[in-house]
Amino acid sequence: MKYGFVMPPTDARAAVAFAVEAEQAGWDGFFLSEGMWSVDAWLCLTAAAIRTTHIRLGTLLSPLSIMRPWKLAIEAATLDQLSDGRVILSVGMGAPDVGFAEFGEETDLRTRAELVDEGLDIITKLWRGEPFAHRGQHYTVDATRINVPVPSPIQQPRIPIWIVGAWPRPQSMRRVLRCDGVLPTIRPKGGEGRAVRPDDVREMKAWIGERRTARTPFDIVIEDRTPGDDPTEAQALIRAWDEAGATWWIESVWDAPEVRVKRLRQGPPLA
Repeated sequence: MKYGFVMPPTDARAAVAFAVEAEQAGWDGFFLSEGMWSVDAWLCLTAAAIRTTHIRLGTLLSPLSIMRPWKLAIEAATLDQLSDGRVILSVGMGAPDVGFAEFGEETDLRTRAELVDEGLDIITKLWRGEPFAHRGQHYTVDATRINVPVPSPIQQPRIPIWIVGAWPRPQSMRRVLRCDGVLPTIRPKGGEGRAVRPDDVREMKAWIGERRTARTPFDIVIEDRTPGDDPTEAQALIRAWDEAGATWWIESVWDAPEVRVKRLRQGPPLA
C-alpha cells in the first residue's frame, strides 16, 4: 500500500510548501484538486517538483470533460520531465455543480462522458510522439503534419492515468480498462449511490483482472481519512482495504485548514 495526501484549492505558495512537508513526513504522493476556478494545480505542482526529490505528484482530479486534451497532455508530460518521472494524472468528468454552467461548460452527463473518452484517446496518442489523426464527435485533431516535437513523458509506456470508475456500470468500467488505476464509486443501476466497501474492491479487482489486457501495473485508489494520533486504529482501518486489493490510500481531510495541515504533518498511517 502507498499513501498519498490530497489538498483542496489553496494559496499557491502554501501548496508548494505543503508538498515539501508531505515528502518530509513520509507520504508517497501529494495531490492537488483542480477546480473550475482556482489556483492552477499544474503550476503549483511544477514548483513542487523543483523543491522535492521523490514524492509522486498529481491532480485529484482533472475534470477532463472541460479541458483541452492536448493542453493537459503537454502539461502532464512537461511536469513528468521536470520531476524525473513522478507524475500521476487523475481524470474524471468533474462535478458540474462547481461552476460548469456559469462558465458555459457542458453539463449533460452523456456528453461529458463522450468528451472524456475522446480526451483519453488524444492524450495517450500524443504521449506516444507518433503522427496521428483523430476525428470524433467533439474533437478533430490532425497531428500528422506537426513539425514541432511534442514533449514525451519520462515514464513509459506513459504517465499512469487514474480514472473515476462507477461500479458496476459497464460503460464506466470499460473506460477504466483503458487506464492504469481506478478511483472507485458505487452506482448500482436503479439504486442510490453509497460509499465504497472492501468487498466492492475485491469484486472490481476480479472483474478488471479478467478483462484488462495491458500488462502494466494497475492501481485501486481509496480516498478516506485515518486518525493521525492513533496509529493502531489507523492501521486496522487500512488493513481491510489492503487485504481487499487496494494499492493506494489517499488521505482526504476536508475540515478546517489547521486540522488538514496537522494531519499532513503527522505522516501516513504506518505501523
